[in-house]
Amino acid sequence: MEQGKLFVLSGPSGAGKGTICKEIVRREKIGLSVSMTTRAPRGEEKHGKSYYFVSEEEFQKNIDEGGFLEYAKIYGHSYGTPKKPVLGQLSKGKDIILEIEMQGAFQVKNVYPEGILIFVLPPSLAELRKRLIARGTEDEEDILIRQQATLNEIALIHDYDYYVINDELEQAVDKVRSIIKAEHSKVDKNVDRLIRKYEEEL
Repeated sequence: MEQGKLFVLSGPSGAGKGTICKEIVRREKIGLSVSMTTRAPRGEEKHGKSYYFVSEEEFQKNIDEGGFLEYAKIYGHSYGTPKKPVLGQLSKGKDIILEIEMQGAFQVKNVYPEGILIFVLPPSLAELRKRLIARGTEDEEDILIRQQATLNEIALIHDYDYYVINDELEQAVDKVRSIIKAEHSKVDKNVDRLIRKYEEEL
């Protein structure tokens, strides 16, 4: 069975990573990993679907047991990707997409070098500011901090495999879908299985 591929979407807060992920999961045969976090739910977020919302103590227990593919502290809250369900699905040939912050993305790449990193960018800082204000979850000071953080994050884009500018959602989603399709035609270790298939026909 062909190994599934792990796609990692990250980028600045407010760039639209979550919305793109939801659309990709809706349109493609791909699994969305549910992250664990110590922050409180926002809006209509639900435990077990949006995130696993846990205490700091429970989160630390998972770290101690080596249960994360990656974890990071962002803006005072901890986030992590449970390892077992992701690797299990990949071994069964299922593609998985992760929506995580940049610290976590680089950890994933170290642990699982075959992971494909996609950087989601806002069209401009002005548009990013508008989106953060519209979201209504940050005050003015938080927004200024996030804008500065965005500049620092963009400087790391060279460590990514792809980037997508999220100006028009439909176009951004199509670009990510194209990346997924292209990666499945990439010459990698999965192609050895194809070679053996031809050899067996002789």
